[in-house]
Amino acid sequence: MAKVRNDVHQVDQMLPAGQMAALGLQHVLAMYAGAVAVPLIVGGAMGMSRADIGYLINADLLVSGVATLIQCLGFWRFGARLPLMQGCTFAAVTPMVFIGTKGGGLTAIYGAVIVSGALMVLLAPLWGRLLRFFPPLVTGTVITIIGLALIPVAVNWAAGGVGAPSFGAPKNLALALGVLLLVLVVQRFAPPALSRISVLVAIVLGTVVAIPLGFTDFSGLSDAAVFGVSTPFHFGLPTFDVAAIVAMVVVMLVTMTETTGDILAVGEMVGRPVDGHRLADGLRADGLSTVLGGVFNTFPYTAFGQNAGLVGLTKVYSRFVVALGGGILVLLGLFPVLGEVVARIPAPVLGGAGIVMFGTVAAIGIRMLAKVAFADNGNLMVVAVSLGVGLVPTAVPNIYEHFPTWFRTIMESGISAGCLSAVLLNLLFNHLKARRA
Repeated sequence: MAKVRNDVHQVDQMLPAGQMAALGLQHVLAMYAGAVAVPLIVGGAMGMSRADIGYLINADLLVSGVATLIQCLGFWRFGARLPLMQGCTFAAVTPMVFIGTKGGGLTAIYGAVIVSGALMVLLAPLWGRLLRFFPPLVTGTVITIIGLALIPVAVNWAAGGVGAPSFGAPKNLALALGVLLLVLVVQRFAPPALSRISVLVAIVLGTVVAIPLGFTDFSGLSDAAVFGVSTPFHFGLPTFDVAAIVAMVVVMLVTMTETTGDILAVGEMVGRPVDGHRLADGLRADGLSTVLGGVFNTFPYTAFGQNAGLVGLTKVYSRFVVALGGGILVLLGLFPVLGEVVARIPAPVLGGAGIVMFGTVAAIGIRMLAKVAFADNGNLMVVAVSLGVGLVPTAVPNIYEHFPTWFRTIMESGISAGCLSAVLLNLLFNHLKARRA
């Protein structure tokens, strides 16, 4: 068996091939449901045919894989070169549905996506210079919000998936609990090589148990296309509507905020602190991937929080593991039949694993906050208010439904709302006070 080199940083280590494959697949399974959710929601809201929605999903998987490879491996000034799995951002769903149904349609979405992605590339160096406004007080708060905001997603999966006829059925919750317990047992008692893939083991065994219980079946796979390539501008050449572009630029700013939190979180946990240059490189990769998304019939991209949680859970910090996961996504995008196999994993199975992963993200944020001084300053107020603001849309999802679209785009993402609050309050209680002294 190949040995792991000890003379290189753990982020740059190459693991044995078998471990790499299993760990990479684990990352794919952890993010798959979230990865396909955006094209499913947007395509469904626009009344697209099942074939066209399938095309969106395959395009999304393909570009997600390419985006992950760019972010992890990097070239020139693109890519943070950290273990970051990329996928479509949920922050873009509301404005894209509005543009697609009441604006200029799918081509207007893609025009706005291309422009906003190009603007992200241009703004990345400036954003990187703002890193001093993201001390551990802010980043710890944001990372905690990311984890807490994602937990309801895992709970919905555990209950069977939103809209499922059996949502909340005891059998769904029992299966999710079984997967959760299996993750814990493997993590605690299995040999180190196996404990690293505890989530993968739990998902595979959970799916095997779910088949005879009627949660899923793998019939009909023969009807899926074996091979398919997403071609540029499949749905028509992009159109550039000013209102659509403005909406997507707002989304881009939200996405840059979310990505900043994820990059800083992963940099912290893997022991490679992120400076302004590395942050700018990561944001450039997001921008480039978003441009590719607009060209290849998909949507804006960002780092996925659930995979950051998986990195923290497994303590496998190699970026090449996540890059291999990106390669698997490319294969899923090129071979739709493989995507159909993964898509048959029951939602409760993903929910049981998701609770652990998303909770890990929140725990990492709390660990960062443990390094912050809270005596004789306003730091406690910064954390308290930001957590409250960030969790408002999680607690009451429809609270902003009567507000303008631009406002909803920012505030309905608890991550962006909490981050904005943390940055502004940190300025108020720390930076402005320092200037008066």
